Amino acid sequence: MTKKVFMNTMGCQMNVYDSTRILDALAILGYEETQKPEEADLLMVNTCYIREKAADKVFSCLGRFQEIKQERKKKGQETLIAVAGCVVQALGDAFLKKAHSVDIAVGPQSYHKLPELITQFNRKNGRKTIAEFTSIEKFDALAQPTSHGCTAFLAIQEGCDNFCSYCVVPYTRGCEYSRSAEAVLNEARALVDTGAKEIMLLGQNVDCWHGEGLDGKTWHLAQLIERLAEMDGLLRIRYTTSYPVDITDEMIAAHRDIPKLMPYIHLPIQAGSDKVLKEMNRRYCVAQYLEVVEKLRKARPDIAISSDFIVGFPGETDSDFEQTLAVVDKVRYAQSYSFKYSPRPGTPASLMKNQVPEAIKTERLSILQAKLLELQKSYNQTFVGKNLPVLLTERGKQKGQLNGYSPYLQNVHVSLPEDRLGDIVTLHISAATASSLSGETI
Repeated sequence: MTKKVFMNTMGCQMNVYDSTRILDALAILGYEETQKPEEADLLMVNTCYIREKAADKVFSCLGRFQEIKQERKKKGQETLIAVAGCVVQALGDAFLKKAHSVDIAVGPQSYHKLPELITQFNRKNGRKTIAEFTSIEKFDALAQPTSHGCTAFLAIQEGCDNFCSYCVVPYTRGCEYSRSAEAVLNEARALVDTGAKEIMLLGQNVDCWHGEGLDGKTWHLAQLIERLAEMDGLLRIRYTTSYPVDITDEMIAAHRDIPKLMPYIHLPIQAGSDKVLKEMNRRYCVAQYLEVVEKLRKARPDIAISSDFIVGFPGETDSDFEQTLAVVDKVRYAQSYSFKYSPRPGTPASLMKNQVPEAIKTERLSILQAKLLELQKSYNQTFVGKNLPVLLTERGKQKGQLNGYSPYLQNVHVSLPEDRLGDIVTLHISAATASSLSGETI
């Protein structure tokens, strides 16, 4: 008998990838995904711990799950509640003590054990938490994935050795681990064979990937992308997230020389003040960051650059914030993500004495986001009147509308029939907003 699973994914793109792999693993037990939680035999949330607000959302979600479980019980229907991800890794067994409604909890390196845990639970072996760092075992244990559309995520590297003073990733994802080129290429082949035309390579520090190559030697990211580009049926390649000083000259040259590698890079700077960057334990200064930007634009003049910003880091002064705004003006980002600093338990920054008042963080974030939004709108407007190849990925909100992505990762709307989904269509861009482009077939 087919069972239903509802998945709520929170946080980063790595979590989105993990959720697809969890669904693949659960298929072994006969679970099929549903978008309706009230009909699910298994309610799952894949959690994020990167900011306090993200962690709070987990317990709000679990409250809703518990209500659904109680309503289903009245109808004689059994329901399991499971939690995966970084919140479990951070809290360990204490998570189940706090989340009384949860039956099973697994960290981000242990979700391959979910089928076993569910089977054990159904045999009345009790609630269970597993939070281990077992990246190698996880990837080896999972079967090859099936693509769920024409775009797909593929994790090639996990964990982080940088220990930025504000970040929980080294504590929730563990130290850096790179998968072998053979494993990555096999997974990419499986994704392409089941419909993927674009693959986004994922890693907490994706440029640090250094897996065993097909020749037995250590390969680096540029070599891997060069080999992926030879794969028939794979039309577009992207990667994220990059750490500025880990980008090699070979990787920069790849943007120049490999047509399938899209002209877009996510290059977080976090702050525009050298003093703040040092306190963050980032391994670069502003001048080094700008040098990387210059090299990228020299190699690929049309490359779109996005970034992350943290506003109100402990000790950030008005002058430090103005320096961040100056970097934004200089680089002129195509897209960006910005957040108020959020203290995470166990990180060095959470213990710093000179915390910035919440009101000041809110004001600075508002100023920064207004500038970033205006730049994004200005960037998008430069494409009005131009032709762009757009990969159509999903149905739009309007009837008869499809959405897709340009090479520069802009969201593009067009009126076309659904049978064009998965096609790359050249569109004439007729309008632009800060968040999207509108196009017409030529």
